[in-house]
Amino acid sequence: MLSYQHIYHAGNLADVHKHSLLAWMLAYLTRKDKPLTYIETHAGRALYDLSAEESLKTGEAAAGIAQVRRWFGKEHPYAQVLDRVVAEDGPNAYPGSPLIAAHLLRPTDQIHLAELHPREHAALELAMSPTGAKIHLRDGFETAFALCPPTPRRGMMLIDPSYEIKTDYTDIFRHIAKLHRAWNVGIIALWYPILTNRAHEPMLDALSAQHKDALRHEVRFGPARPGHGMVGSGMFVLNPPYGLAEEAKSLSARYAKLR
Repeated sequence: MLSYQHIYHAGNLADVHKHSLLAWMLAYLTRKDKPLTYIETHAGRALYDLSAEESLKTGEAAAGIAQVRRWFGKEHPYAQVLDRVVAEDGPNAYPGSPLIAAHLLRPTDQIHLAELHPREHAALELAMSPTGAKIHLRDGFETAFALCPPTPRRGMMLIDPSYEIKTDYTDIFRHIAKLHRAWNVGIIALWYPILTNRAHEPMLDALSAQHKDALRHEVRFGPARPGHGMVGSGMFVLNPPYGLAEEAKSLSARYAKLR
């Protein structure tokens, strides 16, 4: 459970999918003056160096954001955050979802980030220290249950586990049902991998049956290396904001051109 480090995969095509939709949703939410809460259950270290040995070893960022950065014009909130992070932290810097949230949210908004891995937690605290985000060294779902419903009640949650624990696929359905009951107005976004062994499918079938109005969006791409089991990325969003389906459709068209 504590072995996963996202630096090996930061900036890959799954991150581009997840982060571009996250940035769009956060930008949408901040169109109104009302404050909001952002919760993340598996935060990681927030800031990644794509020239690090771990990133270069997999080459996933080179095949990901380095190839598709042109997809996002300067007005897209994802592109705006990428530009700011590069300007502040150097040309090889890449923002994880906590830093994307910090750049798009306002001083009146609340940010709660959970990370259980000691090394990742320490890096997260350092990266987020200027932002005022509340960092929790605690299991992500325990943190979410303790916070929901949050104050302010308006806002969103990102659930992005490593899926290294097989029970993630069976537990997430129950966790999301509980969180949705506690915070029925919140946007709850789950990221999941598309796998050749189809381990994700029963979870998604159960979620789709329970949450019929949710948005399920998936993109496909080639494996990062021969034999790699992830061939796509998915987002399952409860209470999807208006316009998200259209944004996702546009993203699908871009990914389709990769194949």
